[in-house]
This record gives sequence, C-alpha cells and structure tokens, in this order.
Amino acid sequence: MNQMPLLTPEWERISLLGTILATARSGADLPEEVEQRLGALQNEVVALRHQLPWRIIVRECSLNQLDQDILACSLAPEAEPRLGWMYQELQAGITSTYPTPALIREMFAMGVEESAALNQRLSNGFPLMKNNLIERQSAGIYHPIHPSSRACAGLLGWASPDSYTLPGAVETPATGTWDELVLPSHCIQSLREFMLWITHRRQVVHEWQGRVSGGPVALFSGPSGTGKTFAAEVLANAFERPLFRVDLGLLVSKYIGETEKNLNALFDAAHDREIVLLFDEADSLFGKRGEVKEARDRYANMEVSHLLSRIERHQGPCILTSNLRQHLDPAFARRFQMVIEFPRPDAVARGELWRLHIPGGAPCDEKIDPVFLGRELSLTGGQIRNAALHAAFLAAGESSAINLTHVASAVWTELAKEGGEMMTASLGMLAQYLPEEAINAAY
Repeated sequence: MNQMPLLTPEWERISLLGTILATARSGADLPEEVEQRLGALQNEVVALRHQLPWRIIVRECSLNQLDQDILACSLAPEAEPRLGWMYQELQAGITSTYPTPALIREMFAMGVEESAALNQRLSNGFPLMKNNLIERQSAGIYHPIHPSSRACAGLLGWASPDSYTLPGAVETPATGTWDELVLPSHCIQSLREFMLWITHRRQVVHEWQGRVSGGPVALFSGPSGTGKTFAAEVLANAFERPLFRVDLGLLVSKYIGETEKNLNALFDAAHDREIVLLFDEADSLFGKRGEVKEARDRYANMEVSHLLSRIERHQGPCILTSNLRQHLDPAFARRFQMVIEFPRPDAVARGELWRLHIPGGAPCDEKIDPVFLGRELSLTGGQIRNAALHAAFLAAGESSAINLTHVASAVWTELAKEGGEMMTASLGMLAQYLPEEAINAAY
C-alpha cells in the first residue's frame, strides 16, 4: 500500500525547514507565522511517529528521534521530488538530490553536541546502518545519504526490489528478541553458540582455512509449544535475515521424483541468499529411512538421502524443529552443528511467560499474579500465550479488567483442545474461579 499520504506532515516539515534555511542565508527576517507553522508541524510529526508505518520500523530497528529525522530527510526526495530539487539548491556544488549530513546539520540548526550525535548515528554500529535503512558511499559529511530499498518498502509502502519468494516456503515475520526467550540458560547458550557459525564464518573459513562444507544446521527438539519456532525467529532477527518457513505440504509429493525436484527448486532459489530456512515439524520429511519392502520404500529412502545431500551443500543456516527427536533419521546427526533440546517450562519459567504474554497495556485485577499462575498451571509456553490472549479478549468483551475468572476460563478452553477427559484439578487453586457453565460444557 502506498503510505506516502500518511507521511505528508514529514514532507511539509522538511520543506519548511529548507525554506527557513534559505531565508536565514539571505539575511531576511523570518515571518512569525512560519515559526508558528513549524511548531505545529513538529507536534504533528511527533504524533505521527507513534503510528503506522513509523511505529513498526521504529520498534524493530530501535530508532531514536534523531535516527527518524535522518531517515525522513533521506526519504523525502523519493516521496516528493520537489524536495530533491530543494536539496540541490541548498547544497552548492553537490549535484545529488539527496541530503548530506552537512545539510541536515544546517537545516536542524545543530550545535556542536548535536552534530557529534548525528555523526555517531550515521556510523556502522548504529541502527540506521546496522539495519540497512540508509546507504552511504563515504562517511564524509558532504557525501549524500540515500534511503535503502528496505526503508522505502517499510515507510513508503513500495515493493522492495530485494524481496523474493522461494518455491515451497513462505516468509515468516521474525521480530522476536533475546529478552522474550524464556528458556534454561544452557539452551540460550547453545543458541548463541549456533550464531557463532554465522558471525565468525569468514574468520574460521577464509582466515583460518577451516573446512566447513555448508550450513550451519541446527535441530530444535522438544514438546509442542516449548518455543522452538520462536527461537528460530529470534535467531533470524539477530542475524538480520529473513526467515523462510518451508511448507512441507508443498514439497513432498506422492509422485516418484517430484519431491527431489521440489527440493532442488527450493535450494536453488535459496542459493547465495542471506536468509534462514526453517523446516518446522520436520518429522514427516526427515523420518528414518526404513527397510525396503517395496518400490515406494526405495524411493522414499532416496528422497531422504537427496535432502541430506542438499542440506549439507546449502551455504546458509537451516533450522529443523521436531516434537519427536527419535523419529529423525540418525544419518542427520553428523549434519547438525547444534542439537538443542527444548524442555517444558518449570514453574519459574511459566511465571515469566505469563508476565510476558498478558498484554502490558491491559488493566488487571490485583489478584492476577504471574508467579501464582506459573505455579498452579502446568502449561507450555504456547498454551500460556494462547490463554493469556484469550483471557484478554474475554475481559475486553466485558469491558473489565482481566481477572482470575477470565484466566481460568481461557486455560480451560486451551486444555480442551487436547481432547480427552477434562479435570478441574488441572487448574490447581484456579479451579475455584472457573464458571459452572464452562465445567458443564466440557462434559
């Protein structure tokens, strides 16, 4: 969607700042109404940046106010070409229609400290460059700042020329952070060690002549809802790479030879792409190679062998998740750089998960205690996430704060998904808050 009309105050503000600079350079007095209009636009821009599309990119990339001003200035010529011509007129001897740091300093009337902060925020280790939002040919203050395709896509709604699709896979949002991972310390340590295979690959392979054929490949194993997929999202976000979730239903075919063909198309398209491949619930595709009793068994084994070969040669991170590690082919073991077991959360971890997943802005009854909920309810992280959101919607429907009745009802609904016999004892001390009609509905 074209989002430029939503950002009109940004472009009007930049245009007015340019007009003010040109007036100041000429020595003319600035009309009072211009200053008043600038003040009004400043307020509009502040409010605008708490809304879409700014809100998403600010949160994902941790942009401060100065970062946002720099990014807006770089995007202005793309949104309003007349602002590109304005930049040219204000930058004598520079033919570019994009602003230089020197011009931004002058337009915003920056002092010594502000100018130093500007130079710092344009450095490689800071969000604008780190998240590939701007592009610079040189660090000099007279070299223009260009917006990246990611910035144009995120703020202007333009289709990114760098975007692409993979046959048999769909891109999955990856915005999770380390702070949101609730796992034992040894799991976190293993995940960080897996990152080293990416961040230090150049040093080990090219400088130290290490023999690394492909990958890295990791197996995340554990019960459903323990955070395996979310951990993959956190890693992809930390790598600053898109996460592509492989749709096994699109790859595996009943027709002989089609599965290999589909796998080839997937890995050929992923070749040389800085992405993360996620084979979620991989048991069905990576099952044990069985004894050959009929022709189809022989071809099924060939499919697994072919996949082993392609994963081994793929230059890029692959993550496999499995609920049943014992169902995976043992031949995969030597292809995994990391095998990480995700356990069910203990009471302390469950309490932390309740704290994270109950919406932070929601009003809560004083009896809502994440520690109590974690102790009384033996749930997985996925179940806690679903129950916390369900309780929030129940409270919103009653226009009230979230209370223990909402939580008990939400947890009861979540447990019912598993089928089988329902017992109020599974709610612990929370059972006293479960409405009678919910109990009757389960029987």
